[in-house]
Amino acid sequence: MPYTTEEGGRLNNFATEPKMYEAEPPSSTQKRNYLILGGLAAALVGGLLVVAISVS
Repeated sequence: MPYTTEEGGRLNNFATEPKMYEAEPPSSTQKRNYLILGGLAAALVGGLLVVAISVS
């Protein structure tokens, strides 16, 4: 492990850094799935609002 010595003789231990990589843009299938999940989430929130309004 990489140690460094600071003032006063204290040792400082640094973690090893993870390997970097570039993210890939989403494919057309992933974009379609994001749209479907977004629509379902919007429908759920809308339904919850309707229930909350009707109960109050």
